[in-house]
Amino acid sequence: MQAQLKMNNKLMSSSFSIADLFSAIEKGQSKTKKIHTLLGYLLFSVLLTCNAVAEAHQVKAAISRVELNQRTNTLEIMHRFSLHDAEHAVQELFDTGADIHRKEETQKAFAGYVAERFGIYQADNTALDLTLVGYEIDGKHFWVYQETTKPEKLGGLQVVHNALRDIWHAQTNTVNVKFDDSINTLTFTDNTEVLNIDFSH
Repeated sequence: MQAQLKMNNKLMSSSFSIADLFSAIEKGQSKTKKIHTLLGYLLFSVLLTCNAVAEAHQVKAAISRVELNQRTNTLEIMHRFSLHDAEHAVQELFDTGADIHRKEETQKAFAGYVAERFGIYQADNTALDLTLVGYEIDGKHFWVYQETTKPEKLGGLQVVHNALRDIWHAQTNTVNVKFDDSINTLTFTDNTEVLNIDFSH
């Protein structure tokens, strides 16, 4: 039992080598058992490496922009997600067959998921009615577009952005709000639920 624990500790160590593995399984094992043990632990090592590579490619960060369109008097919202993050997310959110690259229904479902988890409220807690107007893949990113009519009086905003934060605690969502000549940056991370902007100053 102690020999097995030592072997597992070596497998998790960055200094582990094939020579260590042969040495660890040398005592008390038949040739066939040694081969099976070697193959098993080599496979385990490969799986750990593949998982590390997959995690490295996930950004776990999204950027959104809220901007007033003076011509149409609407607030336009644009969400940008890493396509690689979206690819992994849809398989966790929906099913393993979800394919954001090739399936329109997956793209639509993911856009709807984002829209449900993003909200803008006036200072008095009145929710703005956001409309999902589109989505698209552009290079290495997946974009989701929303809009709403600008309220007559806009003294401040409350913003909620929980997309992907319900499946990845490390997810960070940044929202840049451009109003008149100022830009306010809101960062949603850890347990942050609601952030406020005051336009009255």
